[in-house]
Amino acid sequence: MAASATQFSSEDLLERILSSLDEDKAEDVTQIDLRGKTSIGDYMVVASGRSTRQVAAMSEKLTEKLKHEFGVACKVEGKDAGDWVLIDTGDVIVHIFRPEVRDFYQIEKMWLPAGAVAS
Repeated sequence: MAASATQFSSEDLLERILSSLDEDKAEDVTQIDLRGKTSIGDYMVVASGRSTRQVAAMSEKLTEKLKHEFGVACKVEGKDAGDWVLIDTGDVIVHIFRPEVRDFYQIEKMWLPAGAVAS
């Protein structure tokens, strides 16, 4: 049963996103708190998949779970290519990369404080 918009927070979405990525064996998952830094969302999650097929499958499963469980219709870009998929839930931005594409763009570095290391 889908939750109504008033019944869940960005933290609830974040928790479900992280558990879905864990269930699907995402690697090197990084969570970045964006609150107070930007208006694009409250959190950003960056994760890697081992192949284009895994990246596409993880993104598809995640968007289906969020739609079913929260009633959230996500905006998705890049799923067909499977190198880098962007999922925008409104409150949480999710990037799922193939490792070499993630290494190239290093988007986490834009959002982390100077001197911080991505977890």
